[in-house]
Amino acid sequence: MGLILLVLIAIVTEIVTWIVVGDLVGSGWYVFFWFIFAAMIGFTILRSSVAHIMPQMQQMQMSGQMGNDPNIGKYLPRAIAGLLLAIPGLWSDLIAFLMLIPAVQTMFRNSAMKAMQKRQQAMMEKMMGGMSGSANDPNNPFADMMRQMQEMQRQQMGGRGASNDSSIIDGEAREVQPEQKRIDHKEND
Repeated sequence: MGLILLVLIAIVTEIVTWIVVGDLVGSGWYVFFWFIFAAMIGFTILRSSVAHIMPQMQQMQMSGQMGNDPNIGKYLPRAIAGLLLAIPGLWSDLIAFLMLIPAVQTMFRNSAMKAMQKRQQAMMEKMMGGMSGSANDPNNPFADMMRQMQEMQRQQMGGRGASNDSSIIDGEAREVQPEQKRIDHKEND
């Protein structure tokens, strides 16, 4: 309900802004041509950004894990800015131009990564049946694993001090029974 109300307020604000700016400029045609020009720029930015993001997003969807790919953090704010430019409106264009500033992109990337990590943590807690809250409980069979996961998340959220250790190999251990082979000797007669 609150989102619908917010969208309606945004639409009314955009229409009132169009009318006021069109009256100030002297002709509504200038505002109309700006919308067409901004939409063309927006679709171009959106298309180029999505072309860079989609392979990583598909890989994240297939694996179910969040990666630290710099392309997503770099091109996601640009894709959102392109979408906002494609929407006709002066306020949405202003927000889109703000999203194209590198400092704003960095802030957006950091907040988006934190939100995605919180969501991933919530999913892990739900999958473990809420046992992650009792990671210090000695009766918890998942306590050691949960401490390791929390430490990894702290390193990811810290960002600067964390290093990507490529020597860790994820695998499954199983016991193998060696087959004993015998070499038969032929005797020469």
